[in-house]
Amino acid sequence: MDRIAKYREIVRKVICEYATHKPYHGQIDVGAIIDSEGDRYLVLQVGWDGVRRVHGCTVHIDIIGDKVWIQYDGSSYPVAEALMEAGIPREDIVLGFHPENLRQYTGFAIS
Repeated sequence: MDRIAKYREIVRKVICEYATHKPYHGQIDVGAIIDSEGDRYLVLQVGWDGVRRVHGCTVHIDIIGDKVWIQYDGSSYPVAEALMEAGIPREDIVLGFHPENLRQYTGFAIS
């Protein structure tokens, strides 16, 4: 299996795992959105917490070129840690939610 195919499989597994984490409050459905052709992977929450509507992404990962980009991480356990534990090296993970000029200080890939 080539490296990018391996990364796709790891990202799919991580996204599906995070999609099992249902909030302890409210009537909120959680699901995985997997776009294998576009290499875009999300965890989406939809529902109600009392009178407040909940609709949003809690995790967003893209595979761009040969890197895994974490575009958003609203989870309680860092997605970067889960990706590294699953076998993606730190130098192939970009924390896309940080400005480009600050990424050099994160210990992860810059772009």
